[in-house]
Amino acid sequence: MSVFRSNRHIYAQIIDDTSGVTLAVCGTKSKSLRDQVAKAGKKDAAKLVGEAIAKQALGVGIRCVCFDRNRYKYHGRIRSLAEGARQGGLVF
Repeated sequence: MSVFRSNRHIYAQIIDDTSGVTLAVCGTKSKSLRDQVAKAGKKDAAKLVGEAIAKQALGVGIRCVCFDRNRYKYHGRIRSLAEGARQGGLVF
């Protein structure tokens, strides 16, 4: 799972490295999350994205992923996203 964050939004995607195919993608700008994210703070929005990406991944049969936080420190929104994904059922 790869993570990207900007000042306002956060995105996560799961990519199969061997074939180069994106299997699941979710972000704060996704249509399914827009209403929930508008009422939440940044950390809560990141947690919602983590839970949503976990739900998509489990739907395609993925349970175990490698968490790539890029250059971001593991705290704040990145940590909230990871905790949401773990609560959703993903294993890092």
